[in-house]
Amino acid sequence: MATAMNLKERLKDVSDYFSPKVVGEVNDVFVKIAKIKGDKIPWHNHKDEDELFYIIEGSLVFEVEGEDSFVMNEGDLFIVKKGINHRVSSDAECKIMLIENKSTAHTGDVQSDITKPIKDQL
Repeated sequence: MATAMNLKERLKDVSDYFSPKVVGEVNDVFVKIAKIKGDKIPWHNHKDEDELFYIIEGSLVFEVEGEDSFVMNEGDLFIVKKGINHRVSSDAECKIMLIENKSTAHTGDVQSDITKPIKDQL
């Protein structure tokens, strides 16, 4: 039987910051949820894939290299085009949804203490 998914309910099961969890698949794309708090995400890019950010709850500071940073709030959506260097941070807990190709590496080619392989996101 088909049922809807409530992302806010699913986020209750996410305990670690900067640790995306796959909640669905659409063709060759993963739908992920994550909680962000702090500034541990390194500058990175995804050379061959776009990445979609949607703010479920809270505010997210988005930085794109060479441009002014901007704040995303609940309901905002932003698509980072492939190859664009970026990073995000949040002073208070922010809950997000990501839509990424299945081939998208968590922090691109940059390895850091928060980098998660896809097996840890499933």
